[in-house]
Amino acid sequence: MKILVCISNVPDTTSKINFTDGDTKFDTNGVQFVINPNDEFGLTRAMWFKEKQGATVHIATVGGPSVEPTMRKALAIGADEAFRINAEPTDGFYVAQQLAEVVKNGGYDLVIGGRESIDYNGGMVPGILASLSNMNFINSCINLEIDGNNVTAVREIDGGKEKLSSSLPLVVGGQKGLVEESDLRIPNMRGIMMARKKPLSVLEPVDGLKATEDKKFDKPAAKGQVKLADSVDQLIDLLHNEAKVI
Repeated sequence: MKILVCISNVPDTTSKINFTDGDTKFDTNGVQFVINPNDEFGLTRAMWFKEKQGATVHIATVGGPSVEPTMRKALAIGADEAFRINAEPTDGFYVAQQLAEVVKNGGYDLVIGGRESIDYNGGMVPGILASLSNMNFINSCINLEIDGNNVTAVREIDGGKEKLSSSLPLVVGGQKGLVEESDLRIPNMRGIMMARKKPLSVLEPVDGLKATEDKKFDKPAAKGQVKLADSVDQLIDLLHNEAKVI
């Protein structure tokens, strides 16, 4: 089985987010980037298929040279080969078109991506990729088992879970539950050293449609001032006379 895991390079959730050029561009200065968490669940599941069923695991990322440390981490975790499409991932449809080209040329049985990235939260790339690649698609996947060409999956739906059967080739939009957080892997020294020797190919982008454009970003409103109470009586008085909630 040949698996492609689509990786997004996203800011760490602890990073302080700012914008430049009149709040029209994301400011990357001082920001630590990581593998998108939903993608990391998918990568870990792909590693399970590699270890248990002998699958080959490739990764693909759309981005400039700055994404390569994140890709090397994925290789250190255990992926066999990486492809970087040399383009800015500014639009979900455009990103899906670039990944579809990798899928077309790679002959993959299974493509795993995150349900959404935690930066722009578009949630569109896996579905568009499946359509462009003429593959079956399961989104919000929290369990995935493969026996030969047969797939059994569980996905989250409103108010519950849904068990599905499918066949390969397949695109999966994964999330937490595809593996547990305790199953996520930290690269060890051996993996880091081996990752330096694994192929990371840079591909030029194909012509594609950029269907959307970011015009402006607004940060959440600042939190209001906090007043501390020294006693229960003072707290009750503040709630009653100032906040007027009791």
